[in-house]
Amino acid sequence: MVDELVLLLHALLMRHRALSIENNQLMEQLRLLVCERATLLRQVRPPSCPVPFPETFNGESSRLPEFIVQTASYMLVNENRFCNDAMKVAFLISLLTGEAEEWVVPYIEMDSPILGDYRAFLDEMKQCFGWDDDEEDDDDDEDDDY
Repeated sequence: MVDELVLLLHALLMRHRALSIENNQLMEQLRLLVCERATLLRQVRPPSCPVPFPETFNGESSRLPEFIVQTASYMLVNENRFCNDAMKVAFLISLLTGEAEEWVVPYIEMDSPILGDYRAFLDEMKQCFGWDDDEEDDDDDEDDDY
């Protein structure tokens, strides 16, 4: 019986040694794969945004349409970053300077609901900085007269 136990123990030790060697080989392969993955990730660059980052807006009325188009385009191609109205409004606010920045401060101080409503915020900007949507309609009406 002792001889059988010795043989069994010897077989177990041999199996343990073989499994340890196999485990070490697998760990080395894993280390190489992790290093290769890191090398590949360093080589991959995220795609550049096709729309440039918008310029700031200082309240100059003539620049408002351009500002709105730039910011809307940027948010459209980066829609995963601007998933709700509050994020969109916060982005616009971050680009305001000068008179436009001074204009928005009271809204922030009173935690206005407009800060969570992108369309309403744009309408307020248009009203304050002189973009009248009706002007375009009036121009169209004049063309109809001819």
